[in-house]
Amino acid sequence: MSEPSREARADALLDSMQEERTRRLKIFLGAAPGVGKTFAMLSAARELKRQGIDVVIGLVETHGRQETAALLDGLEQLPRRKVNYKGRDFTEFDLDAALARRPDIILVDELAHTNLPGGRHERRWQDIAELLEAGIEVYTALNVQHLESLNDQVRRITNVTVRETVPDAFLDRARDIVLVDLPPRELIQRLKQGKVYVPETAAAALDAFFSPTNLVALRELAVDTVAGHVDSDLREHMLARGGAMPVRRRVLAAIDGHSQSEYLVRIARRIAERRGAPWSVAFVDTGVTLDKARSERLDAAMRLARRLGGDAVVLRGHAIADELIAHADREGIGQIILGRTRERPLARMLGRSLTQLLLRRGAHLELTIIATPAERAKSRLRLRMPGGTGRRGEYIYATLATLVAFGLSFIADRYLSVANLSLIFLTAVLVVAVRTRMAVAVYTAVLCFLGYNFFFAPPRYTLMIANVDDVLAVSLFLVAALVASRLATKLASQVESLRMAHAQARALLALGQRLSTSTDAEGIRRVGAAALAHVLRCEVAVLARDASQVLRVVAASPRDFDLTSQDLGAAEWSEKHAEQAGRYTDTLNAAPCWVLPLGSDENHLGVAALRFPAGQGEPSTDERSLALTMVQDIGQALQRARLAEELEGARVQGETERLRNALLSSVSHDLRSPLASMIGSAGTLSSYGDQLPPEERRELLEAILGEGQRLDRYIQNLLDMTRLGHGTLKLNRDWTDAAEIVAAATTRLRKLFPDLKVDIVLPPQTLLLYVHPALIEQALFNILENAARFSPQGQPVRVVVRPKGEQVQIDVIDRGPGIPEDERARIFDMFYSVSRGDRAPQGTGLGLAICRGMIGAHGGSVEALPGDGVGTTIRITLPLPAPPANHA
Repeated sequence: MSEPSREARADALLDSMQEERTRRLKIFLGAAPGVGKTFAMLSAARELKRQGIDVVIGLVETHGRQETAALLDGLEQLPRRKVNYKGRDFTEFDLDAALARRPDIILVDELAHTNLPGGRHERRWQDIAELLEAGIEVYTALNVQHLESLNDQVRRITNVTVRETVPDAFLDRARDIVLVDLPPRELIQRLKQGKVYVPETAAAALDAFFSPTNLVALRELAVDTVAGHVDSDLREHMLARGGAMPVRRRVLAAIDGHSQSEYLVRIARRIAERRGAPWSVAFVDTGVTLDKARSERLDAAMRLARRLGGDAVVLRGHAIADELIAHADREGIGQIILGRTRERPLARMLGRSLTQLLLRRGAHLELTIIATPAERAKSRLRLRMPGGTGRRGEYIYATLATLVAFGLSFIADRYLSVANLSLIFLTAVLVVAVRTRMAVAVYTAVLCFLGYNFFFAPPRYTLMIANVDDVLAVSLFLVAALVASRLATKLASQVESLRMAHAQARALLALGQRLSTSTDAEGIRRVGAAALAHVLRCEVAVLARDASQVLRVVAASPRDFDLTSQDLGAAEWSEKHAEQAGRYTDTLNAAPCWVLPLGSDENHLGVAALRFPAGQGEPSTDERSLALTMVQDIGQALQRARLAEELEGARVQGETERLRNALLSSVSHDLRSPLASMIGSAGTLSSYGDQLPPEERRELLEAILGEGQRLDRYIQNLLDMTRLGHGTLKLNRDWTDAAEIVAAATTRLRKLFPDLKVDIVLPPQTLLLYVHPALIEQALFNILENAARFSPQGQPVRVVVRPKGEQVQIDVIDRGPGIPEDERARIFDMFYSVSRGDRAPQGTGLGLAICRGMIGAHGGSVEALPGDGVGTTIRITLPLPAPPANHA
């Protein structure tokens, strides 16, 4: 890094001196509400007051927290400015009072607050800026989500758009930023205890903003913000004093899964501990398939890193050096630790070894090369081809391919007179490279090169080459063979990597489709167990708590899958702590099953127990990731099913409550009205019967009879609805003419409404129905009665019967006030009250509902339609079966 110029140092020094005089802002920064920012600010103010400094509270919001409010005692508080907004009274920070009081330090809470109209500034940070310009030191508090530059990032994390923001440039005015931190578990516990919000608001906040994942992400943003502020200050001070910025402190160990990987992890841990720096371990997946031993060593190193307190990440790419440098730049890593265990002379000669690439491209990084004596000694004893030693079967395949190429070349040379035989050998190299690994392809290329030189390049049957052109041709053949083998091997590795990724994506897609078709928790668990067993080729059991809160197996694949007592113990622990347990973990690893939680700390949805064959090693990184993803999908599906069940329960409970209230209302009205009339008439007859003329006595008796009949119809309707609701209404079907049903219903109607005119329109042909005549007559009568009650005086009710294909339609048309469009479908609900319908003036509230039940029992339907300009049309539709064979 170049030395800063004298002019730059002078400017930086002047800026530093100016900022020392003007920086009078101290910000208490938190990751979320409730971490204790106001408490920390008030505690600092009390300490300053004890030291004799003039401290005043301009505005502090305690949000009802008693321990915070207790810190206000003994501190001077400025009166707040009263504001009337939309007819309500509020209080705001009084900027003018603060400027007039002019203390040494003033506390102004909630930096991101938006002021109500009527003040000098729109935002509170603008008020604080004016206080700073006046030379008053300010203490304030801020949550990290209110920073303007983090708005989009916070929205992606929490799905919440923060409206009140503070410009990041305002933080540059802060002399100190104090990070007030609280672990997510403790913050969530405070929230549940009502120490952050009132209980109603706290429940909503837990479901939305205050999830553990959101809090961890916000916490990291807060730490990064404070770290960035510290780095900025350090950079300015170093520049002002003519120094350079120190290197970044984070440590990264790059491992490759060979025997030195765990050694590198421990070295990285010790180096980071001595420096007091965070550290991590990275593996770059280039798409090359790892053998079983190397994969196991890699997984063991990753587990060791996590156990020692580091982070373990897997990077994907084809250039290891580029991926490591890019990751270092993204994460602010200053030191990379490498292991020097493999000697590659050709790569070192060409300057393409990993160490040389990192030295050339990562000049801003500190590289530490760790030599392991045992591996270096072994590397001197044997020559290692790129890609490893290979398996015996691959070399046998390569040898056979080379022999086939020799046979084809001899035939082509003797009988076909092929000019360029090298293409045959080049084809053999490509075939081997596609089917095997790089080391085997190089072995094939060398064999073909030597054979081509010995048998076909003049002078034949010797490794000598007489012609200079042949020397170039043979050399180029070797180069072309090596390059082609490298490209073919790389392509095959990429194809294999894509194939594995596609297989995983296909498995997750199939699981998602099957989960989407399962509507209950039992089906989801059964589908999930079967999918895990099929994809991971293991035995799977899903456990959940029953009604007695005992953890039991509720789904398994295969069905006879039994768990040991150790498995059940691991399942209990995993379900309680929402963490992995059993085999392949550090918790209760004596259990034969690998146990994964389906829920979280807040939602315990059971566990999935996976039992792999006893002789099988630990699942690979890809298999582990796939298992965790599938279990997570199953858990989310169970959570959705639980929410759907709770919503359905709430809906049913609400609907039941509505019907209960409607039933009570209807019964209280429709029973008391006729009873009151009957009691009144009977009481009059009992008290004054002898004194009343015969005409009045007859009217009272007719009133008692009419109200009694009305009460009887109401009770009969209740009984009919009960039978319909329980499916016990028996249909005694018979052939009958639609005209006879209409005639019977209208005859009954005229007894109740003798002055009502009914117009009947019948088709010319006979329409035979195969129905229960009494029920259809009752349904039609209920509709006619409803129409009669709402028909204006002197206006007729029309009944129109017409065939419609294989159905018959019976329309009852009145000239009444009509029914609003949005309520036509609901008039057939029990006890539904509307401006018109069978509830008024003397309806039971059940007639139309019974009508729908009776018609529906015959396979028909009933609907309300608008009338011809005015009124309402109630249409009954019934199936029209073929008439009986013996009918003329």
